[in-house]
This record gives sequence, structure tokens and C-alpha cells, in this order.
Amino acid sequence: MEPDDKFAAVDTSIFREIKLLSGERIRHERNLRGITQIELAANMGGSPRWMREIEAGAPGTKLEDHLKATLSLGMPTGHIAFSILFAGQRMRFPRQLIYGDLPAIERKCIEMISDSVLTALKQDLSPQWRRGDDCGQI
Repeated sequence: MEPDDKFAAVDTSIFREIKLLSGERIRHERNLRGITQIELAANMGGSPRWMREIEAGAPGTKLEDHLKATLSLGMPTGHIAFSILFAGQRMRFPRQLIYGDLPAIERKCIEMISDSVLTALKQDLSPQWRRGDDCGQI
């Protein structure tokens, strides 16, 4: 196996897209709430320049900073989390999704994951005789 064959190809352009999308959402929400960049930056322990870079989706910003700004504004994090999930599946994230009811979509995803985990746990904890196994031995 060639050294290059050990790793999957990674399209890093998705990170730029996520940062641009996130910055746009943060700026929109901040403006809706009448909060200045200076106020939000101060609340987060950063500078106004740093906040401008986050809102511009600058490549040098960290996704952690985007998440911190999102959470500081009380926003759902789906625009970041779903983008990463889609990228992990090598799928393009449909931007239209962020204009829907993200909190409802996030709740549905959490419910689906919880249901799946509980179903698996219930199956694992059920005695064999309850699973339809006729031998009755454990």
C-alpha cells in the first residue's frame, strides 16, 4: 500500500463553507438582537476584529469560535453540526436546510438517536427467552 493510500482524500473546502455559513448566521442573529460586534466580542473575551473575522467566515477562524458565538447568542448549532455530518458522509450540505426550523430538526435527530440507542440497549439487556430464543438458557 502506498503511503498516500492510507488516508482518505479530504475536501477541506467544506470548512471554508461552514465558516462562511456560520458567520452569516451569527451576524444575522446578532443584528436581530441589536447586539454590536464590540458587545458580543467582549462577552466572548475577544476583540472586535476577531468578531469581524468570525462573521466574515475568515479561514483563520476556528470552528470552536463559531460554536462559542452561536451558543452565546442562544442559537441552534445545526448549521455547523449538520454541515460536518454531511461532509463526513461525502454529501453536499443543502443550504436551504438552515432556513427551516433548525431547532425542530435538531430535536428530531436527537430523538432518533436516543430511540436507536434505547432500542439497542433494551435488546442487549433482554433475556434470551424474551428475544424468541427457544432454548431458554442464559
